[in-house]
Amino acid sequence: MELKIISPIHWMGWDELLISAEDYSFFHSSAWAKVLSESYLYTPTYFTLFDDDKLLALIPVMEVRSMLTGRRGVSLPFTDYCEPIIDKNIRFQDVIHVMTQYGKKHSWKFLELRGGKAFLPNTISSSHYLSHSLDLSQNEERIFLSFRETTKRNIKKAISGGVEVKLFQSFESIKEFYRLNSMTRKHHGLPPQPYHFFEKVYDHILSKNLGFVMLASYEKKYIAGGVYFHFGEKGVYKYGASDRKYLHLRANNLVMWEAIKWYCRNGYRSFCFGRTEPQNHGLRQFKNGWGTKERVINYYRYDLTKDAFISDPPNVKKLYHELFGKMPTPLLNMLGSLLYRHVG
Repeated sequence: MELKIISPIHWMGWDELLISAEDYSFFHSSAWAKVLSESYLYTPTYFTLFDDDKLLALIPVMEVRSMLTGRRGVSLPFTDYCEPIIDKNIRFQDVIHVMTQYGKKHSWKFLELRGGKAFLPNTISSSHYLSHSLDLSQNEERIFLSFRETTKRNIKKAISGGVEVKLFQSFESIKEFYRLNSMTRKHHGLPPQPYHFFEKVYDHILSKNLGFVMLASYEKKYIAGGVYFHFGEKGVYKYGASDRKYLHLRANNLVMWEAIKWYCRNGYRSFCFGRTEPQNHGLRQFKNGWGTKERVINYYRYDLTKDAFISDPPNVKKLYHELFGKMPTPLLNMLGSLLYRHVG
C-alpha cells in the first residue's frame, strides 16, 4: 500500500479536502496540527492515501521525541479522540502494517491510537474513555426541553443569581481562562497546560474564527469559562475551568448552555462534550444531563518491540495528583511548561 506521509500544515487545501470525509473532526484539521507542532515541537507525520482529490485513508500522527519518555507516534497527543478515516475498500490492518514498519525504521517505542474501535473490535485496548455528543438538528427550545431537570434548574439559577456570560475571541480572554485553568488544575492535582500552548490556540484557532472562549462573570469578576473549537458542522467543548468559591452559582451550566445556543444559531449539526474518564462519576453525570448520547472511546497502544497491542501499565495517577495538589500555583505552572511535551 502506497501510503503518503504528509504534514497538513504545508498541504494546500487540506481542510477543504478533509471536510469531504464523513468522519472528520476538528482534531484532524490543520489548525490543531499547527497548535500541537508549534507548542510542543512535535513532527506531523500524517499517513494518508488519495485517489485523485479524494481522501481514502487518514491516520494523523505526531512524532514525539523525548529524552524522558522516548520516541513514539501518537494519534494525536492531548486529543480527546481522533478516529481513523478509512475507506470501506481499504483494509485497516494493511494501513497499520505500513505504520508499524515506519515506526520501527524511525526507532519508535510505541504507536498510539486515540480511537479506532470500529476497526479493532477484538483487540485489547490500552485504556478507554467516554464521549458525550448532542444532536443540534432540533431548535434550541426543543434541545433545552431534552435536558435533565437539574440541568435546567441550574441554568435558571445562574441567570437569576446574576451570572453573566459572554463570548470572546480575544487574546485577553485566553489569558483570563489560563488564570482560571491554573486554579482548576491545581485542585485536580495536575499542572496546567503551558501558557505558550494557549498562545498557539489563540494564534491558530480563535483568531481564525475556529473557536471561542465563553467567560462567566459575577459582580464584574470572571468566575468560570470554557474553550470551544469548531470545524465544518461540528463543535467541541475542549477545556473548562472555574473558581471553586463560586460553584454554588452554577456558572458552568450557563457557560455550556450559551455555547450550545451559539452552535444552534450558527447552523452546526453536532456538539461534543469531549472525553470523560469512566471513574469520574460527577463529570459523567453532568454531561449526561444535557440530553447527550454516550459512547466509548478506546485508546490503543502498539508495542513495536513486541509486535503486539498492549494495555497501559498500572495506574499511578493518585500518587502524583496528591503531590501536585500540594504545590504552589507558580511552581505547577512551571512544571507544566517543562513536562507536557514529554507526556503527549
